[in-house]
Amino acid sequence: MIAIASNSRRVRRIEGVIFWLLRLATYFILACATYIFLDIGIKGSRTVFTSTPPFINLPFLTEPPQTLYVFAYEGKKMTLSDRQFRQWKVEHAGTEVEASSIAYSAGGIWPCIVGTALLVIGSMALALGIGISSAIYLSEYSRNGRLIRLVRIAILNLAGVPSIVFGLFGFGLFVIFFGWNVSLIAGWFTLGLMVLPAIITASEESLRAVPQGLREGSLALGASKWQTIRKNVLPYAMPGILTSSILGIARVAGETAPIMFTAAYAMKDEMPWQVAHWTDFFFQGVMALPYHIYVVSSKIPQNEYTERVQYGSAFVFLFLVMLIALTSIVLRERSRSRLSW
Repeated sequence: MIAIASNSRRVRRIEGVIFWLLRLATYFILACATYIFLDIGIKGSRTVFTSTPPFINLPFLTEPPQTLYVFAYEGKKMTLSDRQFRQWKVEHAGTEVEASSIAYSAGGIWPCIVGTALLVIGSMALALGIGISSAIYLSEYSRNGRLIRLVRIAILNLAGVPSIVFGLFGFGLFVIFFGWNVSLIAGWFTLGLMVLPAIITASEESLRAVPQGLREGSLALGASKWQTIRKNVLPYAMPGILTSSILGIARVAGETAPIMFTAAYAMKDEMPWQVAHWTDFFFQGVMALPYHIYVVSSKIPQNEYTERVQYGSAFVFLFLVMLIALTSIVLRERSRSRLSW
């Protein structure tokens, strides 16, 4: 009895140590995430918000990126965007100044916001359409044979493939082989394929979680297989499917490598809708916030002006991702509130 009691105390001490290690690890991760978000939020808000009405830096949110020119004139330090500097030179014709130029550090990020939104919406539409269809087949129509087990293993393996590999695959297949060049449609298919395994897996699990009695009751009343799936299975699985879309949005929006190879330009003056023919809309490259942040952070000399753009772009990027994800969460909760088993 003494030995049993001693072993029991030893096990409880070990469990207590493990518990506190896990707890401290969780708190450490939360502290790191909090620091990162606070750092981006505080520094980025200085760029996005102003102290004067309308309290929002509208030029930063509505203008394209421009080169910043910094120079001294009559004892004052001037910081002008490319357009403002050209106008200043016209107004001060004959005045010679030594101006240093800093790329991407003036203007705003409006084309990047539009490009990011288009890439996320288009790729998620493709991924959800194909992913839900595949999940329905795997869950409702297929038999659990060797081939289907191999397909499921392949899907799980694809979920672990690095994003750079998907980027190279999309570059080789869509950009070069199909001849789509660097374009929206190449980015849509590359990002859609990248997030497809997670959506298929989550959607299939959501479909399998629907009670079998709902299917049997519908079939007993004379409904067809597809009618049963459409009316009695999909509505109850939709909250779980929307959860998978939230995870997909978070991954698609934050990827830099795939869009760098297939969809993004470092600089593009025209907006996506400024095309000669409507079909050109799909076969043009766009600017995107992840790639813009990468270029501003690593491809040009760093100073106080580039830091302003970096943190402002990151702040808007996080807000845009949270807004799209919040839309999915609201739709999920509304769908969940209308259903009761």
